[in-house]
Amino acid sequence: MTEIPGRASAVIIGAGIVGNSLVHHLAQLGWRDLVLVDKGPMPNPGGSTGHASNFIFPIEYSKMMFELTADSTAQYKDLGVFTESGGIEVARTSARMIELRRRCTQAKAWGIPAELITPGEVNKLVPYLDESVILGGAHFPTVGVVDSLRAGTLMRERAQQAGALTVLAGTEVYGITVSGGRVRAVTTSAGEIETGSVVICCGVWSPRIARMAGARLALTPTVHQMISVGPIALFADTPGEIAYPIVRDVDTNMYERQHGGDMEVGSYAHRPIIVPPDEIPSIEESVLSPTEMPFTADDFDPQLEQALELMPELLGDERAGIRYAINGLISMTPDGHPILGEMPEARGLWSAAASWIKEGPGCGRAVAELMSGQVPTVDVHEADAARFYPHQQTAAHVRGRAREGFNKMYGIVHPAEQWESGRPVRVSPVYERERELGAVFYETAGWERPFWYGVNSRLLDRYAGRLMERSAEWESRWWSPVINAEHLAMRDACALVDLSAFAVFEVCGAAALDAVQALSVAQLDVAVGRVVYTSWLEENGGFRADLTVMRLAADRFRVVTGGATGKSDAKWISDHLPSGAFLADLTSAWTTIGLWGPRARDVLAAVTADDVSHAGFGFGSCREIEVGGIVVLASRISYVGELGWELHAPIEQGARLWDTLWEAGQPHGLGPAGIGVYGTTGRLEKGYRAFGAELTPDYTLVEAGMTRPKVKPQPFIGKDAYLRQRAEPPCAVLCTLTVDSHVSADGSLRYMLGGEPILSAGSGPSVGRHLLMAYLPAEVAVEGNSLLVEYMGEPYPVTVAVAGATPLFDPANERIRS
Repeated sequence: MTEIPGRASAVIIGAGIVGNSLVHHLAQLGWRDLVLVDKGPMPNPGGSTGHASNFIFPIEYSKMMFELTADSTAQYKDLGVFTESGGIEVARTSARMIELRRRCTQAKAWGIPAELITPGEVNKLVPYLDESVILGGAHFPTVGVVDSLRAGTLMRERAQQAGALTVLAGTEVYGITVSGGRVRAVTTSAGEIETGSVVICCGVWSPRIARMAGARLALTPTVHQMISVGPIALFADTPGEIAYPIVRDVDTNMYERQHGGDMEVGSYAHRPIIVPPDEIPSIEESVLSPTEMPFTADDFDPQLEQALELMPELLGDERAGIRYAINGLISMTPDGHPILGEMPEARGLWSAAASWIKEGPGCGRAVAELMSGQVPTVDVHEADAARFYPHQQTAAHVRGRAREGFNKMYGIVHPAEQWESGRPVRVSPVYERERELGAVFYETAGWERPFWYGVNSRLLDRYAGRLMERSAEWESRWWSPVINAEHLAMRDACALVDLSAFAVFEVCGAAALDAVQALSVAQLDVAVGRVVYTSWLEENGGFRADLTVMRLAADRFRVVTGGATGKSDAKWISDHLPSGAFLADLTSAWTTIGLWGPRARDVLAAVTADDVSHAGFGFGSCREIEVGGIVVLASRISYVGELGWELHAPIEQGARLWDTLWEAGQPHGLGPAGIGVYGTTGRLEKGYRAFGAELTPDYTLVEAGMTRPKVKPQPFIGKDAYLRQRAEPPCAVLCTLTVDSHVSADGSLRYMLGGEPILSAGSGPSVGRHLLMAYLPAEVAVEGNSLLVEYMGEPYPVTVAVAGATPLFDPANERIRS
């Protein structure tokens, strides 16, 4: 038995594909005295790695997941455990054929070989498939299978050979000691190990382990059924594990793939079956392994019929039978992404959980880089372990989203599609007012946000001919011409926008200025009452956040950021607080209402005795004013390019603030406007960049056209990289493009949606054009340049309208500063 060390630089819990790849990458980065612990035996300790179907399709709906998959595939190839077989997604419906066309266009953007093929061409590649059942398919020739257990063994052994790793197999973790907000030790069945770093890599067991440290991990084990049918006569003489392409029968939520002499059939079509982590059987109680649970045939029978329909001769052969059948456990999270990075509950408590075989080694590399203080090779901010709010970590929310998401695994999911489970959870103080106005709510971080208002359908006649209506079902789904009508009404008069989903923080204390100064590119040593728009950077100069900071006192700063990234931003602040600075989360204490438009000053002046003239309340300033008996923190900034204010009030007084403004605004044409205006139409006309779209760690301030004339003398995170970037010509330039023609090959009008390489797309009602934002190579980023953008497999002509940050609408910014 291996002797347990008394101390370790890090204890990694879980020896599946992620844990093994993590110790490998940590060793490569110079870590020593690592300990890998697993209750099960090596090389297959009994987790999901041991029963996974182990195939990898390179195409993903998320750029992050695509890059993690690409990195993992490269690592598997380096280890010699990847076999390229090709893969085909087949379509039984016309809607799926359209979706496959979208998939192939997306693959082309990411450099993935892909092509649409006919039923006959599918049959040539997969001769046992009945081509009469399908309308066609998409062929991805670089699909392959991996030996994940062998890969894990090789990576684990390399860390051992480097003298960096002790492996404790057959060792159970009993507890994690946390004191003073930091991990101190791990208690195991073999004894205690002192350590300052613990990484939870144990897949479906991860929530149980996290609880030992007082943390919640938003993951639930979910059943994925799989059977193996054999012997298959056709496969008897094929060399190796696989000789035919893997088939995804995506309209039935199933896959079929050769595994030696058998055919594996897996399903995501059965009823969602959630297994709480505490109900996973022990190794001793398991017939096969803890994650290979007893098969429930009744759940699978309908899918087996569909598989027989697609491959009747092969699966219907009386000589073949079901030789293996399981309810296999997989990890699911509320948003479908892994959970990577340091958890907010304790310093030194790390997660590398909810990763599947296809992205496992990439996740291992990313977490190893984060633990080593490096910016990850792959941008994994969408998988940040700190991203979830408390309600998103509850068992009810996690299981509800898992149930809803399971049957969408191979679904045709629109990029704007909304979750239905677990709503509403967070509502603004004017939620009932908005419901009465016919608000169509989208969810962000649990907040119900009006995207447009049904009451504004009365504006459609007023702005007829200017609404850029969408006739194609795909682009009109989760959209309404009312958005564009609200936009034009705001430009003509004024609008109220509910911004309660903002995350609001306060940094205070004697060292508050030092704290925000070190995080921010912009100068924060400004007069009290100034509002500063600033980016926060990673050490490599890529974007970490994009937000506003108000200086409320010499020792007090208000930070306002997007709700979607609020928890991640809070951890970033907390991680970099100097002694003498303190962070408070005020999100649930404050509401924000935006008032914008050329008549906004008239409305505000009608309800306050304070001076709100341009001379008395200039752009980029903030101060407290009285509005209808409420003390409001008014901030004169705008994300829609209009005169106006963000009005911050105590949340219990938000309804009164709304009502006061609403009543005063009626003579001035005030109406409600949704996030469709705030986040898309108004933003794009002004060329405003958005974090997570145009602003990510992959791009720089120089490329985004957001450099300032001077760089402040004080140090800030990413400054050295930023100075280097300023000294060199940019590789890419962020541009605004206008679409010259929307006419498709069939004569219908198509309006592009955002997604790589087009980062944002939407109507520009005031300029009468559909607008796109994208980074272009510097030599192509020339205003007036004519280009083609491929959308849905067809080219559409566009023009580079702006290379840089000059807005198309009101380029001199006269309205916002009026």
